[in-house]
Amino acid sequence: MTTSKTPTVLAVGPLGFPWKTLDPFLFCVHHNDAYPAGNAQMGLDAAQLRGRRIGQDFSGKDGWSMYHGNPVPGFPQHPHRGFETITIARRGFIDHTDSMGAAARFGQGDVQWMTAGNGVVHSEMFPLLNTDKPNTAELFQIWLNLPAEDKRRKAHFTMFWSEEIPTKTFTDSAGKATELTVIAGAFEGVTPLSPPPASWASRPESNVSVWTLKMAPGATWTAPPTQPGTNRAFYHFVGDVLDIDGHKVPVGQMAQVKPDASVTLRAGQAEVTEVLMLQGRPIGEPVVQHGPFVMNSVAEIHQAIGDYQRTGFGGWPWPQNAPVHPREQGRFALHGNGERETPGGA
Repeated sequence: MTTSKTPTVLAVGPLGFPWKTLDPFLFCVHHNDAYPAGNAQMGLDAAQLRGRRIGQDFSGKDGWSMYHGNPVPGFPQHPHRGFETITIARRGFIDHTDSMGAAARFGQGDVQWMTAGNGVVHSEMFPLLNTDKPNTAELFQIWLNLPAEDKRRKAHFTMFWSEEIPTKTFTDSAGKATELTVIAGAFEGVTPLSPPPASWASRPESNVSVWTLKMAPGATWTAPPTQPGTNRAFYHFVGDVLDIDGHKVPVGQMAQVKPDASVTLRAGQAEVTEVLMLQGRPIGEPVVQHGPFVMNSVAEIHQAIGDYQRTGFGGWPWPQNAPVHPREQGRFALHGNGERETPGGA
């Protein structure tokens, strides 16, 4: 990160992998994989996987990675404790299963918000449903920290179906549009869906906002000031050059901005610009991370590892480490208590 000379832009820096974030966020990963057509197992054939480091493929070779999956790309069962995951499935689908006995298929704009809390094991696989055309999978996974008093809460997840996530379109004086999608944090009469009950975002004083912006070429949009002491950052991930109050932010860069001042964004003229905004009041507690565990002390990390080794955070109730749902299965969520939901309640 480098300091900016623009009064409202505090610092800028490259996105990297994962993206650098500010307290209360821990990190953000943007996966954007142009997978080819899938086989009968909704995965890829051995010939397509040749030359990859199977089980640990983050290569981006040919425009896609397998991650820890084989033959279906994705992330087979793995544990978490002490924070939350916000998974924004922009394109493609994610098949979820977990140690609570819950399962889901979501995508095409849906969001899953999971509080790992005291511990959960889950699998996130990317089924390649199309056998006759490519399968693009694009998603953000954002890690939001939990304060010490909530790190041992019971695990829980909430589904935000794309049909229910509020959006608002703003038109500037030149008639150019900016579409705002509100995942967290109310904005000018746009009320977001409710986060999980133990989330840091469920506290009004946290001032957590997660927004995405899609700006027409040359569009202008202004973010109003928010509470002093809040961390606010804009992540420019699609486009050419984004102007933030006179500071040029190329695609692939992020900008931390002054929270208690309005900030004007101007999209480049060449193409559509897309931006992720993460905002929140810092939790301000020690952060000790070991892989999938985020606690406040080394002793708590040791306890998390021991608890997982001893209990498996409830055990794994599925016959495979990386389950995928039937090809014909639509979007759905099955919660650990047996409650089933689908978009629109159908």
